[in-house]
Amino acid sequence: MTVTATLSLTDGRHLARLAADAIHARLTGDRLSAQIPPGSRLLHNGASFVTLERGGELRGCVGSLEPVRPLHRDVVQNAVRAMHDPRLPPVTADDWPALDVKVSVLSRPEPIPVDGRAKLVAELRPGVDGLILLDGVRRSTFLPSVWAKAADPEQFLAALLRKGGWPAGDSAAGDLPPGLTAMRYTSTEFRDDAPREPIPA
Repeated sequence: MTVTATLSLTDGRHLARLAADAIHARLTGDRLSAQIPPGSRLLHNGASFVTLERGGELRGCVGSLEPVRPLHRDVVQNAVRAMHDPRLPPVTADDWPALDVKVSVLSRPEPIPVDGRAKLVAELRPGVDGLILLDGVRRSTFLPSVWAKAADPEQFLAALLRKGGWPAGDSAAGDLPPGLTAMRYTSTEFRDDAPREPIPA
């Protein structure tokens, strides 16, 4: 069985707390003490992203697009990896008191027909769809939360093309990189936000 984006609020809050506990354990050298109850849906395979922010500034965002391990393990692994997002300086104990932790639980990706740029843009549901672009060599994604920073679907698509290393192209010309395929998914977000007790030096 696979967990999708339709987790209960209780399970979601548990996941967000688990992600925060994993980060705290890594910063302090303590063991992760959280226990998953027998029979919990969090023991089923699932895909997640963990996003870390401090004062609204991104400190890390790492995740999985396919459900290949139990969801609770996926969240813990992604939380620890997000602390060392290669795009950013590592998360430290100084970040901890103001660190906001967000867990996004993903649905299974579904293919979107790519019959030209205009049709792809028309398929996108602002505020709902996460988008994956791939060409057999490269793969890039935006979570649905990125819509908050995009004025419209065209801007969302162009920004994801740039992120993936493809030319953003010309919307008027209706062009897309050759061999490009697209998939979409939804997500449900759960948070465990600051403030937190400082970690003793």
